[in-house]
Amino acid sequence: MTCPICRRPLGIERLEEHHLVPKTFGGRETVTVHKMCHQKIHATFSERELQHHYHTSKRILEHSEIQKFVKWISKKPLDYYDKNDDTKSRKRRR
Repeated sequence: MTCPICRRPLGIERLEEHHLVPKTFGGRETVTVHKMCHQKIHATFSERELQHHYHTSKRILEHSEIQKFVKWISKKPLDYYDKNDDTKSRKRRR
């Protein structure tokens, strides 16, 4: 099984469920992604953007910031995780 964002094998650690439509807006469908991929999604898009436009893996992958991230992460080891990559400092938008 591969991550729908970075297309790398999922493994068993540092995985999260991403709601394609945020739970805030009644979303139930999820996809399993790497924690870093999940953090990048939420650092890039507001919940409203996810609800209205970026509600599929295909659409998420169309965004230039995500494309840059995928190119960058593809060069890292499969077990790579930057625990200092904290998205809490970003401005929360809804």
